Amino acid sequence: MLRALILAVGLTSVMALAARADDEQKPKREKPTAEQKALRKEITEKYDKDKDGKLSPDERKGISAEDKEKMQKAGLGPRKKKKE
Repeated sequence: MLRALILAVGLTSVMALAARADDEQKPKREKPTAEQKALRKEITEKYDKDKDGKLSPDERKGISAEDKEKMQKAGLGPRKKKKE
């Protein structure tokens, strides 16, 4: 009985440490501010040619340098790809 209890506590501890290590590796995404949401909506409305509410890769290519700069200053740059 004591061995089973020790084994259960040990396994629980190992699993907790593994879960914590995994959480530390994932970058936390901050929620967009009201200004960022407004800018994203403005850019989407301006460049969304097919009016589906999303910017396709072709539509993204059409964004002007001035608008891209506005987005970068607001912290809305392109998403970083995961390293594998």
